[in-house]
Amino acid sequence: QVQLVESGGGLVQPGGSLRLSCAASGSIVNIQTMGWYRQAPGKERELVSTVNSRGRTNYADSVKGRFTISRDNAKNTVFLQMNSLKPEDTAVYYCNVDQAYSFTYSGNLYDLWGQGTQVTVSS
Repeated sequence: QVQLVESGGGLVQPGGSLRLSCAASGSIVNIQTMGWYRQAPGKERELVSTVNSRGRTNYADSVKGRFTISRDNAKNTVFLQMNSLKPEDTAVYYCNVDQAYSFTYSGNLYDLWGQGTQVTVSS
């Protein structure tokens, strides 16, 4: 069974930092784009950042210059370093994989999601 397991969320004061991690497990290879999305209470889920298999990154305007995404292809893991956090960054952060090949299912899987990790920025 394929799983995306996030970690690293928590409570932090404004201006602080957090580092999120997401590990994909379950006999999968050839992961294409990995990314982070977030959903604040009463709002729709939104893109935060993505990184493709070649390392090309994309960021929402609201996090540019503050967040950095990276990935370890050997470990099927994606990270999100979040600096200079603001109260408006408070949300549940979700990891996403757009496409990966599964040996278990002998085929591609699409649009995989983690369970989410809470990030709260408050004094």
